[in-house]
Amino acid sequence: MSADSDLMQLYSSKILALTATIPDFKHLENPQATVKRRSPLCGSTVLVEVNIHDGIVSEFAQQVRACALGQAAAAVVGSVVIGLTLEQIDQARDELNNMLTQGAPAPNPPFEQLHVLQPARDFKNRHASIMLSLEATSEAVSIASRAE
Repeated sequence: MSADSDLMQLYSSKILALTATIPDFKHLENPQATVKRRSPLCGSTVLVEVNIHDGIVSEFAQQVRACALGQAAAAVVGSVVIGLTLEQIDQARDELNNMLTQGAPAPNPPFEQLHVLQPARDFKNRHASIMLSLEATSEAVSIASRAE
């Protein structure tokens, strides 16, 4: 199979379906933290805004300008992050990184849908885009936690 064919198969219907679930970006009224991350390889960007209450994400917004893989990862993050702690988000970030770089299993619930990105293991130039949303969310929640 050629590299172009492999890349086309990477963009599965499951991944493309996830990209359609990202809600339109609406700024939070008074975010406790705002973080923007950019992948230097492909230029993908994610802007995350969060509010937390008692160490738990209470409000979340993200603006995603990324490839379908980055969008799919962001869609999963956005669908489950409300109600989570920094520890849970950091664990998911580390599990996703290990899935992509070390062949580890997909992240644990509630991030298990990230399993659709397992075929991206072989495309290292896509890893940074896939990691953007969880990295930005982790950083934003960390900042908000210190301010709380």
